[in-house]
Amino acid sequence: MNELIKKLKLPDFALETLKSCRSVSLASSIDDLHELSIEGEKDGEKIVSYDIPGKGEVKEALVSRVKNGISANYFDSYMRRRDPNSMLIGDDLPTDKPSYSEFTGNDFAELKNETLEWLKSQDLAAFVFRAGQMDMGFYGIAIAPANAGFFCLGLGLLQGIVDWKELEDGTEINIAIYTAPPFRHTHFDGRQVVVHERTRKTHEIFSYNLYPGPSAKKGVYSALIDFGEKENWITTHSSVVQVVTPYENRVTIMHEGASGGGKSEMHEHIHREYDGTITLGKNVLSGDHLSLVLPRGCDLKPVADDMAVCHPSIQKKDGTLRVIDAEAGWFIRVDHIKNYGTDPDIEALAIHPEKPLLFLNMDAPANSTALVWEHTEDEPGIPCPNPRFVVPRDIVPGIVSHPVNVNIRSFGVRTPPCHRDEPTYGIMGLFHVIPPALAWLWRLVSPRGYANPSIIDTGAMSSEGVGSYWPFATGKKISQANLLLKQIENTGKVHYVLCPNQHIGAWKVGFNPQWIMREYLARRGGVKFMHHELSEARSPLLGYSLNRLVIEGQEIEKYLLMPELQNEVGLETYDIGAKILSDFFSQELQQYYNDPDLCTLGKKIIECFMNGGTVNDYDALIEAESVYCES
Repeated sequence: MNELIKKLKLPDFALETLKSCRSVSLASSIDDLHELSIEGEKDGEKIVSYDIPGKGEVKEALVSRVKNGISANYFDSYMRRRDPNSMLIGDDLPTDKPSYSEFTGNDFAELKNETLEWLKSQDLAAFVFRAGQMDMGFYGIAIAPANAGFFCLGLGLLQGIVDWKELEDGTEINIAIYTAPPFRHTHFDGRQVVVHERTRKTHEIFSYNLYPGPSAKKGVYSALIDFGEKENWITTHSSVVQVVTPYENRVTIMHEGASGGGKSEMHEHIHREYDGTITLGKNVLSGDHLSLVLPRGCDLKPVADDMAVCHPSIQKKDGTLRVIDAEAGWFIRVDHIKNYGTDPDIEALAIHPEKPLLFLNMDAPANSTALVWEHTEDEPGIPCPNPRFVVPRDIVPGIVSHPVNVNIRSFGVRTPPCHRDEPTYGIMGLFHVIPPALAWLWRLVSPRGYANPSIIDTGAMSSEGVGSYWPFATGKKISQANLLLKQIENTGKVHYVLCPNQHIGAWKVGFNPQWIMREYLARRGGVKFMHHELSEARSPLLGYSLNRLVIEGQEIEKYLLMPELQNEVGLETYDIGAKILSDFFSQELQQYYNDPDLCTLGKKIIECFMNGGTVNDYDALIEAESVYCES
């Protein structure tokens, strides 16, 4: 321990914790964390629990050794999903997020001292990780109770553990994560709470719960956003995939959107029935089915699953956008896999991995094989909607580990069914081409959408906030709004599309729209159309609709491109849905428009919306490469 303390420049809190605690297990590899996860097991199982004053022993998780890694199940079903309101700020730097003092009426210094005293009384585990993957100089340390090894394993897989002995002397630790699970019960009435404390050079994260979503994953994302805000660069909330067609065309798509917006799904091959056909959609009223035959799909080369760094050091300043993965491992949700054969690629990766994985919310007894379609039940007969596993990116087939040029930025929205009996905002066609100015507006409002499986939600239409990464940002909304717009301005060679998932009007379509969009645009070589192929959508917020879509000789029904043509929808119902969408935008955009720090171009774009601007009006606001391949 003394060697690590001498070698690294640690934040004061980390230094005092490590010097004063009962004992520390220092890990330097994933194998170390794997063994720590199950240390003290009995017959392949261990219970992670803590003594809570006034409550006695409280069991947090059951951890099991399985043939393909470690399986962890939380006893409290509330802990199986990320609480989107878990973040509090414990410093005095500029922020739009609720502060700890506002939330509790107390100074964070008091809780911080209590946290230190509790950690000092524990046997701890610690390890060093590197945030952001590319060498940006952001190193972190994780400190947690030793019995929570599964949490450490998740963090190590997601961020990439570093052998601290190989670092240069004097390496500065910019990020620290401290985990104190009992405080969820003693201070926060059972809630997930994560407190962020920032300085000019550091970002410290105090995690008062054991679900890795708000801390081990999104907490580190918060640190990257924080450093980017200070240095004027962005880490997008996105997946990135290189799509290689049967004709060797190569197109790179970055898919953004709120949680549940289809980021991980962008890496999946289109789902097929046993006879090889694709069920394109099912009508929620009549029960009718639409099928598609696609003889061969494109090859997919994954780049990033959830977060992509757009660091200045990798940009060419030629109108392109270059990105690289921000993570060492991927937190893959598998709620859609309900039986064997649904997603062969994901199933093979999870069942026969090259390295041990971490499974969460899976019904996997000790010494069995964790199967990704066996989901833990929240209640009898009700499966957890957020089963996940963590996989190191270096075992993902076809992985791309270098910076790539993005050709298309797509934005995913979970849409509800829409028909005359129930008008909703589910009025998007299969996909829409949108101007850069509209793309910025969609990223400002970032609808969380319908039936989100990833988080605890109220069910009503709500915004995930600027960039769809606002739940993880610790600074100012307007700073991120301006950064996003400047990025879009500077990358005029990138094209933008909008893609629904779950429903198109009265048709249940799952993630087929984005999969067909991916296959179709890759075969075209990108977003390039003749003028007669696009029409202004009936709602200006949806940009352009396709007049026709033919893929491998098969024409997609026009009422899936323009839902107002569906008998169950019609113009009146569509217009009600368009107003719901417009009212939502109006509600969300007002805060940005009223902020005196919004840049001039941003004000013009929002004014265009407020004045009922057309698609052509939005097109004229930002100079960019045309989507048309004819003059």
